Amino acid sequence: MSTTQTIARTTDRLDLPDDLTAADSKLVYLFVAVSDGATVDDLQTALDIKKISLFPVLDTLSERGLIERVEDEYVAAQAS
Repeated sequence: MSTTQTIARTTDRLDLPDDLTAADSKLVYLFVAVSDGATVDDLQTALDIKKISLFPVLDTLSERGLIERVEDEYVAAQAS
């Protein structure tokens, strides 16, 4: 199943953290949260965002504890 199919079939509500204000941050967070993990290449292709723009977004989301890097993929951080 492709990530696009996964997103289309997701029916659970996913709330965005209140401190996410930038559109790119919201897009990346939502994509990672509904996927089983995404590489930078996956994100670049699916969201049509250049890698040079993705890395600062990923760094910020990681620093805020919203996503984690696991090997070469980014995944949603586990809620504590």
